[in-house]
Amino acid sequence: MPKIDLTKVPVKTGSIYPEPYAAMMAGRSSMRLGAAGGLTQFGANLVTLEPGGLSSLRHWHQHEDEFVMVTSGECTLIDDAGEHVMLPGDCAAFPAGDGNGHHFVNRTDRIAQFLVVGTKAPFEVATYSDVDMKVEMADGKAVFTYRDGTPWNGPR
Repeated sequence: MPKIDLTKVPVKTGSIYPEPYAAMMAGRSSMRLGAAGGLTQFGANLVTLEPGGLSSLRHWHQHEDEFVMVTSGECTLIDDAGEHVMLPGDCAAFPAGDGNGHHFVNRTDRIAQFLVVGTKAPFEVATYSDVDMKVEMADGKAVFTYRDGTPWNGPR
């Protein structure tokens, strides 16, 4: 595959989260670079966080590995071990099945970007660390439930 023309890669905004969590993702956008290059076995996304932006709710993946490298600006990684400032070149890895809930926050007044590379499992379960919610992903569809598996119908 030739060089990917970043000017032709769509910028994805918004979230698949149900409300009120979807609104919390304002200030986050991404470009699906792996998909733009025709990759099918793993994803590679360039995520942009505006000042104050969150990458996601804190979460962990049951079946998918996740690797992150900050490419510009400064992010704070928040995981079960605490808070870690991450600068360009800093990396973090989250193996599948490791219950270390994580996300990134931009606490600066400048835009921050990071590259996320991860497995594209045919079936995935992500569990959210700070809210009673999980998601099952299959065939491109997301089904949100409470952690006990009952259908999700809002925060409780």
